[in-house]
Amino acid sequence: MKRQRSSRSSTSSRSATSRSSVARRGPVKPPGKLRIIGGDFRRRQLPVLDHPGLRPTPDRVRETLFNWLGQHLFNKRVLDLFAGTGALGFEALSRGANHVTFIERDARVAALIGENIITLGASNGRVVNSDALIFLDQPSQPSDVIFLDPPFYQGLAASCCAMLEANNWLTDEAMIYLETENSLSPEVPANWQLYRETQAGESAARLYVRKPV
Repeated sequence: MKRQRSSRSSTSSRSATSRSSVARRGPVKPPGKLRIIGGDFRRRQLPVLDHPGLRPTPDRVRETLFNWLGQHLFNKRVLDLFAGTGALGFEALSRGANHVTFIERDARVAALIGENIITLGASNGRVVNSDALIFLDQPSQPSDVIFLDPPFYQGLAASCCAMLEANNWLTDEAMIYLETENSLSPEVPANWQLYRETQAGESAARLYVRKPV
């Protein structure tokens, strides 16, 4: 009998400890949602992870960007570097891009992009689980539109821009969207001409058009 009482007491203690641990951590946050704002998948909502560092491009900036791009996306090849939630790449797929490659370093985030590609039935989308700089330092297949939205304050923008140009990742008149912290004056190749720019909160958004060297 004593052993039984001791067992019940131990179980109760473990349960209390477990509840206390959960209380300290707080409830698990449910996945967020990404809403596609235009094109064939308009109003579709896709799950996104509650993950440190994920910073989806705001709806207003996305809408502005895709107004800038207009029909330039139709039947074009798109490269979404630092894809994160995949917001820009999915919007491009929705608006007629021929193919979109999503580059995402975090394995869990990349896996969810892959699941969302399947959910949409977008067979012309592909996700690569890789660091963007490593991916760019390899044989290339030139793209018509590049989305470049690196983590802020890490000095990645200039390196990526240089590698895109030096390693032949761009078609002759490619368009490059660059989103950075608004305190940064980005260094871009001399043959990239600024086409449009805007700011929202701490972000500065610029769209460049490449001119052949």
